[in-house]
Formats: sequence, structure tokens, C-alpha cells
Amino acid sequence: MPVAEIRLAATFINRTSQDVSVPLNGVKAAAQKIMQRMQQIGYSTAEWKKNTLTPSVADSAAIEWIFVVDSLNFSFWTDKPQANQYTVSLDGQAYRAVNRAMREGIPITDAAYCAGITREQVSYIFRTDDTETQEPIPMLDERVSVLNEVGRVLLEKYQGKFSNVLRQAQGSAQRLVEMVVRDFTCFRDEHMYMDRIVCIYKRAQILVADLWACFEGKGQCQFADIDNITMFADYRVPQALYHFGALSYSERLFNYLDGHPWEVEIRGNSIWAVELIRRQITALGMHEFADEMKGIPIHLTRSVFY
Repeated sequence: MPVAEIRLAATFINRTSQDVSVPLNGVKAAAQKIMQRMQQIGYSTAEWKKNTLTPSVADSAAIEWIFVVDSLNFSFWTDKPQANQYTVSLDGQAYRAVNRAMREGIPITDAAYCAGITREQVSYIFRTDDTETQEPIPMLDERVSVLNEVGRVLLEKYQGKFSNVLRQAQGSAQRLVEMVVRDFTCFRDEHMYMDRIVCIYKRAQILVADLWACFEGKGQCQFADIDNITMFADYRVPQALYHFGALSYSERLFNYLDGHPWEVEIRGNSIWAVELIRRQITALGMHEFADEMKGIPIHLTRSVFY
């Protein structure tokens, strides 16, 4: 099963890494801090729909919206100064390209539309608010390819609806991840590391988690095996893990982190660190630390996987 493969890959990466490690003392300290924070603020899946970016109603339209958004959820960071960065806003809120397109009558969640969408159309949908620099969205061509693929596969195999993929998963988070990475190559987050293919599947797992949260773990998104999903290995979580001492970098990696080719070590060890933190919490909020983490570099690497 793909989810089991992620943990096996994380274990292998952790054991063979040369420049990234997971200090157990840091794991224990991070688990304690996270546990305390969770007890202070609490969390429920109902919080997901309170975000103004996400659908407020859990219905079939929300399923298709989540699939398209998570298909495109990669590499939004920019090298430009903040004043000139790529931004999209709607009603005063940032990161609203898909919602803006839907308000304009563009059927971006429709499989047939996605299957035939052109570079010009995607460029228009993701046009920036910055009228001076007109910075394009990063990896525009890759986003066109992703939309074409997901639209085509939905039409060919699932009657044009991701809800049919979800239905065939029969309430299993692991089965849904397996189907997504099998049928949609843009979600197939696999890499060659130490002469071995390792699986990370960040966006496929986020897709499952978003569906589960949107439906609050009910109905066809009940997912009795949701606990088997791992952390989502992106570029922000490793920064936080490093801050808490649950991840350690060699000096040469720390000094040359941006776009470092050994990103697999960082992502794999991040999964393993969070797995150990989860176990520590079982045996026994991050935003307040944002300022403290500013000096920790992030492994910014252009990729369709995160």
C-alpha cells in the first residue's frame, strides 16, 4: 500500500542520510510543546470550513473544488521582493485564483474544460494582481499539463467526476491515495534516492486530508484508516521541525539549502520526525513561533509535488 511505502521510505532515508538527521531529544521536546499547544487551543475538523478560502458546504461541488485546488497546490513561492511578489486576491483575501475564476464563470472544476484548457487560459486564470511587474505564476506550463491530465483521466475513467474516484475508494484513505497516485501521474511524488525509488506522496495525502476535514470525517469521507496518513512533506514543516530541534542539518547543507539537490533527505526525515513525534504524543501550534523561525532557511525547490 502506498501509505505504508511512505513510512518505509522515510525510515530508509533516515537511516542512510548523510546531511539530515532526527535527534530523539528534539523529537521529545517538540512532542511536549505540540501536546501543550493542542491542549491550549484544541482543534476539530469543523475549523476547516471556517477558512474563507475553502468551501463552506460539504457537497459534491466541494469535492471537485478540492481535487482541482490540490492538483494545483504546488510551488507558489517567489524570489521577488514582497512588494513585487506574485499575488492573487478576491474580496481582500489572498490566494483566490480558482475562486475568482469560478466567480467569472470559468468552469475550472469541470473535467472537460480542464482537459482542453490552454496555456493562455491558465495564464489568465492565475494572472497576478501586480499590474506593474506582471510576474507570472511559477511553473505555468506544468500547471497546464496538470489540468489537462486530471481532466482527461477523469473523463476516461471516472465519468468526469472525482466524486466517482472517492466512491470507489469505499471509505479508505489508503485506497484513495493508492488510486490517485496510480491514475494521476502529477500526484506520483516518487524519487530516486540511493539507487532506490522512494515515495512521499505529499499532495495525494493532502487531498485525502482536505476531503476528510471538509466532510468532518463523515459520509463517504469517514475514512476509518485516516490515522495511517503521514505528514505532508513540504518546505515549511522542515523549517518548523528544525526550529524545535526535531531535525538537524549538516553545516554544508544549512549553508547551501535553497534549492539543494538533497531535498529528498529533508523531506524523508521530516516524515520520520513527525512520525516519531506522533508516537511520542500518543505515549504520553506552531504560529506563535513564526518570528523565531525566520532565520532558518527553507529548501525552496521548484516541483509539482509541493
